Amino acid sequence: MITVRYFMLLRESSENGSQLDTLTPVDLPGFSRTGFTVVAVCLGIIFVFGFLNNFLVLLVFARFHVLRTPINLILLNISVSDMLVCIFGTPLSFAASVYGRWLTGVHGCRWYGFANALFGIVSLVSLAVLSYERYSTILCCSKADVSDYRKAWLFITGCWLYSLMWTVPPLFGWSSYGPEGPGTTCSVQWNQRSPETRSYVICLFVFCLLLPLLLMVYCYGKILIAIHGVAKINQTAAQRRETHVLVMVVSMVSCYLLCWMPYGVMALLGTFSAGTVSPTASVVSSILAKSSTVLNPIIYILFNNQFYRCFITLVRCGPAPALHTEEGGAQQDCIPMGSYGGTSPPDSPDKFGSQKASVQRGNRTLVLVVHCTS
Repeated sequence: MITVRYFMLLRESSENGSQLDTLTPVDLPGFSRTGFTVVAVCLGIIFVFGFLNNFLVLLVFARFHVLRTPINLILLNISVSDMLVCIFGTPLSFAASVYGRWLTGVHGCRWYGFANALFGIVSLVSLAVLSYERYSTILCCSKADVSDYRKAWLFITGCWLYSLMWTVPPLFGWSSYGPEGPGTTCSVQWNQRSPETRSYVICLFVFCLLLPLLLMVYCYGKILIAIHGVAKINQTAAQRRETHVLVMVVSMVSCYLLCWMPYGVMALLGTFSAGTVSPTASVVSSILAKSSTVLNPIIYILFNNQFYRCFITLVRCGPAPALHTEEGGAQQDCIPMGSYGGTSPPDSPDKFGSQKASVQRGNRTLVLVVHCTS
């Protein structure tokens, strides 16, 4: 009964923007003043560490020119989108939680919902694009050309256009943006179970959450299989690489599932089953989604040797690490690439810093190619 009344209040507030300024903790059953304080503390922590982590990533990227490579631009795009969430989204919900009500009216609510959806989807799609880029570089025999930025900028532009394609429609009638949770955040109106809202939530879940996840699982799964095959031949370096990549993949996919899947499932339940999502469940899933702005820089930079070394150098105020040779090919941060079949290539580095080695195994030749990216 409490949850039903909660959804009725949210629906009324979305239909009448003035109520967004008058709803208080007393008006929203099941959410006390203590609850709003806890939410405010969580959002404050997310804002501070999310802003700090992404600011450090941007600072390291600006400080060290050796990091300005095509694949690192995708990492930079993820950090930029997360930073924009911290700047334009989290402070509004933090202030609303402190006062126990939404403070910026109906137009501010719509902007908040649109901006958070836009930047969040950009980050999600960029994660999927990053996994595909790694997959194509490692398994599809494409050279890690550190001078061709066109493909990277094409990917980044595509991420923003794709996100706009799915976040603009609610501004023009296909669903809408309005209050969610305890009334201190705004998002797509999944609590309105109209045909338009249901169709939009389904499309958003499939094309902006599920498909990126499936692409990540497929690409990283293929990478793990390839590196595992190499590890059977080389029992030292390749096994260490396999362990490193395994930890990286598990961390990335787990972070994705932990941060975004609860919110997606909650939206589906709220859309198709009235009264099943409580205010507490709604706000917890929203906080988990926002926590991705803190976790993304940690995971994606911690497992990137180039960024990590440059970050340590920045902290210690040392000189820029030598990640490049004079020919422009990187000599560190090499990623192993395995493929079966074909003729064994020569065991010599090419001008891009790639090294190739072959191992005879029965009637097949296992070709281990090491692409050095920077």
